[in-house]
Amino acid sequence: TAVENIDIGGPALIRASAKNHDFVTVVVDPADYKGVLDELAAHQGATTLALRRTLAAKAYARTAAYDAAISNWFADRLDDPAPAWRAVGGHLAEPLRYGENPHQSAAFYRTPERRAGVATARQLQGKQLSYNNINDTDAAYECVAEFSEPAVVVIKHANPCGVAIAKDQYSAYLKAYECDPVSIYGGIVAVNRRLEADTATDLAKRFLEVVICPDATPQALEILARRKDVRVLLAGTLPDPLSAGMTLKSVAGGYLLQSRDNGRVKRADLKVVTRRAPSEQEIADLLFAFTVCKHVKSNAIVYAKNGATVGVGAGQMNRRDSSRIAAIRAAEAGEIAKRAQSPAIGSVVASDAFFPFADGLLAAAEAGATAVIQPGGSMRDKEVIEAADRAGLAMVFTGMRHFRH
Repeated sequence: TAVENIDIGGPALIRASAKNHDFVTVVVDPADYKGVLDELAAHQGATTLALRRTLAAKAYARTAAYDAAISNWFADRLDDPAPAWRAVGGHLAEPLRYGENPHQSAAFYRTPERRAGVATARQLQGKQLSYNNINDTDAAYECVAEFSEPAVVVIKHANPCGVAIAKDQYSAYLKAYECDPVSIYGGIVAVNRRLEADTATDLAKRFLEVVICPDATPQALEILARRKDVRVLLAGTLPDPLSAGMTLKSVAGGYLLQSRDNGRVKRADLKVVTRRAPSEQEIADLLFAFTVCKHVKSNAIVYAKNGATVGVGAGQMNRRDSSRIAAIRAAEAGEIAKRAQSPAIGSVVASDAFFPFADGLLAAAEAGATAVIQPGGSMRDKEVIEAADRAGLAMVFTGMRHFRH
């Protein structure tokens, strides 16, 4: 069993050797063999105290990570989401040039989880990934994995600025691009299928930071190779959006740990609360929009139509402003595409949390939306439902919130 395979003697010997590093050289990583051999050759069969101290620190960190893996295994088996002590272990993937800003130091660590994504991907070209690249690429790949149909996601600053599904990858890309052709500049693009040459040809025309996909055709890779600065990542497979897991966020003096948001709303979960029920097409778009909303920073409003976002309002301090910004984005994208009217007209709207007042919903109605999906649960739900009825909107409640901070 797993318990029988727990090593006792090995960690004990390593820790004892590390404590006695004034006289003992302890090596826990084959990558350090050459450095030790070089010192032995340079110092007549001895090592320096500086090296022994460095190796001792590494040894303690290695046994700590091993114990962390064991304690977390026990917590999972005991179904204990909040054990009295929680240890987190990781192995250095690479030091980064800097963090979110050049004056901040940073490093990228891999955990034992092995979840498909940026941590498991193989980089084929481009410069080293930055802290922000890794964060944004993770957001893009987690979002695109939500969809079973061919899907394309464009991310900027960890927020989707274009998401679409279609019968084929290139059509999905064109719809995602059209949502916000301005914000894609310097963005991240994720696809959930093998990257095809048609899509790569258009991507090669853009200034992009990262393209991530499960795999790519040789022709697609040849096309992207002409843009040597774009980082191309092949992840092999997609993460399971329904799988369990934990996410961690640091705060002053500690960290917050929570289960991954693997919630998904299905058609059967929808509760129609207005006089008018949504049409079949509206229901499909409502479910699509609410899925995208899960990956948008709160307060999040997403306008969608025909399996594509047409406007995204992210990270605002009130829901009305998010709704207005999404409508503005939609109108501007319509102008760029030379459409006769804003694509928000005839769209549906998703909100990651309930509307505390009717103003955000009414802003969506003014933009031309016809149906709304939201969790419900506000003390003013009755007022919001009445406002939706007066505006002729169909509205459904999900009973599930998707805050994202």
